Amino acid sequence: MRDAVGTVQSVLVLGGTSDIGLAIARRLAGRRGAAVTLAGRDVDAMTRAYDGATAVPFDADDTASHAAFCDRVFVAQDVDVVVLAVGVLGDQEKAEAEPAVAVDVLRTNFLGCASIALHVAERLRAQGHGTLVVLSSVAGERVRRSNFVYGASKAGLDGLAQGLGDSLVGSGASVLVVRPGFVESKMTAGMKKVPFSTTPDKVAEAVDKAVRSGAELIWVPGILRVVMSVLRHLPRQVFRKMPV
Repeated sequence: MRDAVGTVQSVLVLGGTSDIGLAIARRLAGRRGAAVTLAGRDVDAMTRAYDGATAVPFDADDTASHAAFCDRVFVAQDVDVVVLAVGVLGDQEKAEAEPAVAVDVLRTNFLGCASIALHVAERLRAQGHGTLVVLSSVAGERVRRSNFVYGASKAGLDGLAQGLGDSLVGSGASVLVVRPGFVESKMTAGMKKVPFSTTPDKVAEAVDKAVRSGAELIWVPGILRVVMSVLRHLPRQVFRKMPV
């Protein structure tokens, strides 16, 4: 539970090798000494990635295991902030050629994330406090031809996270939806940078401020809120001709 001045005491990162998730954990815990738990498939990699963190196994795709996972994590301690950083970019060309590849992306980014988000929200509601930080994407605000499988998965998660946040109003728990633009990380290594690119540290800084202020939705960088408000309302015939 947060202390008398609202300082975060414990952080759980789902997707514990994510560059963004790790940056958020360091930002929230670094100067405050919060306990950090990293959850993911590769326990050794998580142990190497964050000195002093507790690393535990977690598989977003194994939805049948999510209830037991939450039981183990939340019985050990209250959790102030849960960062849902699970996600795969996938390969759009392969996803179009092989629908099974698209299903894998959708299973992880939407179905797996939706399942664990619902379980976590149940635990935060029972605690009476806590913030679930959901890493969405501007790609989900208006799905583009160039990455529509990934964009569709994020659009679904974004919508579910907003509804989940509404369901928690009055419980003491909350959901923060984060919509970054292109983030320079290992997930996007080798890809061409685009306008309004950002970094894991910049996302972490914005999340830190949002958690402290109680915000429910942020764009990183903030200018993307204006950009996407325009793109979202362009006629479809115009939008499909744009080089995005």
